Amino acid sequence: MSQLIRLKDIQATHRDLIGDDYYDPTGKTAFGVNEEKIGKVEGALVEDITGRIRYLIVDVGGWFSSKEVLVPAGLARIVGDDIFFDSLTKSQVEAMEEYDHDYQYSYKEQANKDRQAFVADTIPADERVELKEDYYNAPNTLELLEERLTVNKDRIVAGLVKVGKHVVSEDRAVDVELEEEHAHIERTEVNRPTERRIGDDAGADTVQVELEAERANVHKDTYVTEEVNVGKTTERHTETIHETIQREELDIDRDGNIVDREGNIIDRDDITADDVRAYRNK
Repeated sequence: MSQLIRLKDIQATHRDLIGDDYYDPTGKTAFGVNEEKIGKVEGALVEDITGRIRYLIVDVGGWFSSKEVLVPAGLARIVGDDIFFDSLTKSQVEAMEEYDHDYQYSYKEQANKDRQAFVADTIPADERVELKEDYYNAPNTLELLEERLTVNKDRIVAGLVKVGKHVVSEDRAVDVELEEEHAHIERTEVNRPTERRIGDDAGADTVQVELEAERANVHKDTYVTEEVNVGKTTERHTETIHETIQREELDIDRDGNIVDREGNIIDRDDITADDVRAYRNK
């Protein structure tokens, strides 16, 4: 009868054989029906003959204050660091026996207990499940995740333009041609007789001549010399964003064998339940 051995015990006793690439669900977040978070995976039980994971040890503290149960590995759906048990309900978990760390489980015995627990009278009729053999095979579907860059654009104030005006004073020299009149006295000698006597019109005979001149009359007129319109234009440029992204790649072992880091199949004929128990009792 095949025995069930904890994965961490195999890792402890034969670490040099399985290396670090063997899938270990320990610590993954667990979700039940309707993707309700129920706790986390505490480990796995491996069948000693085939080396396949048959059960996941799940702490269902999200539904119960403290309880660990064995959930058939075939009910799991692995997505990144999360494990989803899409059909696992609270009533089903309540009907399961609590996992005993010190008990030596056999594959056949535990499978019989599961078949009884999943159809227990305490479970609503629509939640009862007849467990099939493939429910104990590790999930065949592994969702691979990949990170992709999503770049959004935000508008920011890249600059502020203020347009105003101020007064600049400067001296200007303008040449203006002006005219002015000057008195010109011309004396002409004559020799002709007259009836007037000297002194008769003393002080009365005066000749006045108005002299005119042009004077610069300066005034200032205001003219519009320039119009300034302020607008915006949009220029486009390409900016290269550098970021590191991750993706998951698939590791395939078609027969469910344990493989080392180089992909070589490890013979497990020498790994028995007695070996593990002996190691644990040291």
